[in-house]
Amino acid sequence: MKEAMRIAVTGAAGQIGYSLLPRIATGEMFGKEQPVILQLLEIPPAMDALNGVAMELEDCAFPLLKGIVTSSNPDEAFAGTNLCLLVGSKPRGPGMERSDLLRDNGRIFVGQGKSIDENAADNCRIVVVGNPCNTNCMIAAAQGNRLGDERFTAMVRLDQNRAEAMLAKKAGVDVAEVSDVVIYGNHSPTMYPDYENAKISNKAAIEIIGDENWMQKEFIPAVGQRGAEIIKARGLSSAASAANALINHVQGLDKPSDKINSIAAVSRGEYGFAKGVWAGMPTRTVSSGNFEIVKGMEHNSFAKEALERTNDELTKEREMVNEFL
Repeated sequence: MKEAMRIAVTGAAGQIGYSLLPRIATGEMFGKEQPVILQLLEIPPAMDALNGVAMELEDCAFPLLKGIVTSSNPDEAFAGTNLCLLVGSKPRGPGMERSDLLRDNGRIFVGQGKSIDENAADNCRIVVVGNPCNTNCMIAAAQGNRLGDERFTAMVRLDQNRAEAMLAKKAGVDVAEVSDVVIYGNHSPTMYPDYENAKISNKAAIEIIGDENWMQKEFIPAVGQRGAEIIKARGLSSAASAANALINHVQGLDKPSDKINSIAAVSRGEYGFAKGVWAGMPTRTVSSGNFEIVKGMEHNSFAKEALERTNDELTKEREMVNEFL
């Protein structure tokens, strides 16, 4: 059997962690031949809950789970890790300005970024889920030089999955028939789900659905506001779907393929995004853990305006957290 992979998960006692950890331990993320050691990080007040999660994982008797570390010390949690899943972040409270949220989380991701740079394995990859994930990822990546910024990605896969499901439902087809859906920009309501280049049954989605007004006026806002709708409906934020999207994100990075995946990666100026921000873009995995930005996607004037709006938001967020960069 292969050597165990060390996977760190922050905010591991939270809702997403509770949905995510058993699925990693059972082999969904890296397959049935890859043993794992889970290194779980929580804030001190949540350590009792985290220890309870660890006990449940032990009680499942997963053959692939070769060890569990629980800690409130980032240096311990990130020691020797091959993959860091940064799920935990401070949620936005009532009346909190976005600028305050960005700065509060900035301090968290400064500390975690420094600890990862000092303690993780040389081949470590980092995925940021905790919101605002694009800018949190940029902050974490800025804290060291040992790991290149291409190893830091943020998750917009949940938005891609939501968009695929909505297009499939509208067209009356199986979701497997939907492909090439790309989420551009920020993981926020300004994101742009690209309906123009999406396909249904290998044909242009817009031709299959035949209603561009629905695409622009209903589909795009629905994708951007889906998280808020779920909170309104169940009183809690997305957890199972977020955990599932994170597994999809990592699977997409791990397996070379011609398939296009939506990943928030550092911009070098592609699609008009400012250099140095982390923006959702189309990617293709060329070897395990390594991807390239898919270039040449064409956009109409409506799409170009949407890309400009989400880029403006990302650059404003960068200005708000400039002290951490």
